[in-house]
Amino acid sequence: MDERAFASATSLAGEIRDRRIGCLELLDHFLGRAERFNPALNAVVAWQIDRARQRARDADAALARGEVWGPLHGVPMTVKESFDVVGLPTTWGNPMWKDNIAAGNAVVVERLLAAGAVIYGKTNVPLFLMDSQSFNEVYGTTNNPWDTARGPGGSSGGEGAALAAGLSALGAGSDIAGSLRNPAHYCGVYGHKPSWGIVPMRGHSAAGTLTPTDISVVGPMARHAEDLELAMRVLAGPDVLQQAWRVELPPPRHRRLGDFRVGLWLDSPLCEIDASIRDRFAVAVSALLAAGAIVDETARPPIADAAHHQLFMLLLRAATAARLRDEDFAAQREIAACSASRPRQCAVRSNPSSAFRATPIT
Repeated sequence: MDERAFASATSLAGEIRDRRIGCLELLDHFLGRAERFNPALNAVVAWQIDRARQRARDADAALARGEVWGPLHGVPMTVKESFDVVGLPTTWGNPMWKDNIAAGNAVVVERLLAAGAVIYGKTNVPLFLMDSQSFNEVYGTTNNPWDTARGPGGSSGGEGAALAAGLSALGAGSDIAGSLRNPAHYCGVYGHKPSWGIVPMRGHSAAGTLTPTDISVVGPMARHAEDLELAMRVLAGPDVLQQAWRVELPPPRHRRLGDFRVGLWLDSPLCEIDASIRDRFAVAVSALLAAGAIVDETARPPIADAAHHQLFMLLLRAATAARLRDEDFAAQREIAACSASRPRQCAVRSNPSSAFRATPIT
């Protein structure tokens, strides 16, 4: 059975439909792994085991009647703690919200359920989803399954760790500045940041905010790339107030790797690349060339990288500043003013009792 813990959600869904494994049987397999491995990882932090088992039983009964709920029928999975799941807490790692029990489901959760998924728990995050690790005072620290002395990244770090450890077949996370991609990289799984607005954000917001945040998105995480496509078919589409559009992608222009042109951009003063990462790029480029692809190391988009970075930072700070308390926002303004005049000497910190202890960004 352990090979199924690391199989793709796509193949597991096929096994369920072909009646080669039962929905409850597969759920109990993942729950058994969670019972065994999660104590050292602290990836899954909120549970609904009884409800998940009942849904798995119902999914088995539906199959026995010849009913298939959708492409994820009976597939066990988890979602990031920041998604509303009815009956479970949505804290965003904030101790002040530890008793915030969701009265309804996020749109993402509703679409996963409509596709047949069995959601058994929620995974850990940093405070307000604003860090590249996954610790908060409500649930504690999540560790990386490859090395528990290291972190899984953030802010979807719990989801990345759960997938990498084979505790879940599929996941859902969110991303403003790498919160899907960072833990996917750290944990050796896949994360997809969709274009803004393609997957509805409703039900994934701090303190019930309804207005979507610029550059903030929600999207899938998975162990296999094919599962990202499956999940996006389930998740993408307008919300109830946005019915005037639909997702209709053209077919791929090429199907063989050797028919593609690939642009390579390895040098920018804004983001230096370590030798270890550059070495992995070299291996990837060799594989592309061996497959017959054309690799161009001089091709560049018609944008100035410094101007692009400045625009991104403005959008990022606008998005994250909305989550700050007034006193924390005032402290950040002090830091910005100080950093502009004395970037290497500035060391302003906010009130130690604050939820944020700000340091300059230089």
